[in-house]
Amino acid sequence: MPSPLQVLSRLTVATVTGGVLLSGLPAAADHQHLPPGRRITPYTVKSGDTATGLAVRFHAWTAELISHNHLGRRGSLQVGQRIKIPVVLAALPKNKRHPKKHKAHHPTKKHHAPAKQTKTKKQKKKHALPDPSRATVRRVVVRTARRHGVDPHLALAICWQESGWQMDRVSSAHAIGAMQVLPATGAWMSMYAGRRLHIRRLHDNVLAGVILLDVLDDLTRTRRRMIGAYYQGLGAVREHGLYSETRRYVRNVLAIEHRLERGLPPS
Repeated sequence: MPSPLQVLSRLTVATVTGGVLLSGLPAAADHQHLPPGRRITPYTVKSGDTATGLAVRFHAWTAELISHNHLGRRGSLQVGQRIKIPVVLAALPKNKRHPKKHKAHHPTKKHHAPAKQTKTKKQKKKHALPDPSRATVRRVVVRTARRHGVDPHLALAICWQESGWQMDRVSSAHAIGAMQVLPATGAWMSMYAGRRLHIRRLHDNVLAGVILLDVLDDLTRTRRRMIGAYYQGLGAVREHGLYSETRRYVRNVLAIEHRLERGLPPS
């Protein structure tokens, strides 16, 4: 099975940096061959847009976006061109699967302690996450990162910043496990993995986080923006830059990574 980065490489199209499509006509979209569970989102192409970048930003498949808009084998875009993006609803957070009024975006606060629970002991046992040792989590992160061409020290640093290499963590924003993966992100990364990822399981949780790093590395210009996008979200980073909270997150991750590279404990 090709890695997510190989999939992206095969589907990446040329970036358009200049020129305006004077007619501004929408692409002739193919509405008959889309699978169920898609929502069409109109979009006007801007300078620097690519089919792959738009697919990641809107939670869509690159191949579907290209074929739906008849963009040709290379999937080339032109500034000002109007296209229709087939958003995969299963990859969206539940509260965003239906159109709502625009709200200001704030970074996901993954590191807050989980909300207090009032569940019975029986309910807690039913929903409890597995609790492997930190050494086990570390081994799984290193092995998964190497397999997917991601820097193991970086993956370990993010995992430590997110959860302290612990799987039994659920944030107030419902980010889950060692890599603090949101359910919607897990569904999105499942498309790259080629199967459903069960993010309450250690190996799949780590795999979702590592694949996300792989994707973000291909779609961001700098290492800092890549780390920031893991925390803040790619779309928000592109639109607003790094929030002050995100900049602190990036500094912490880079400091942890530096310690790990020197053979020191993360903190």
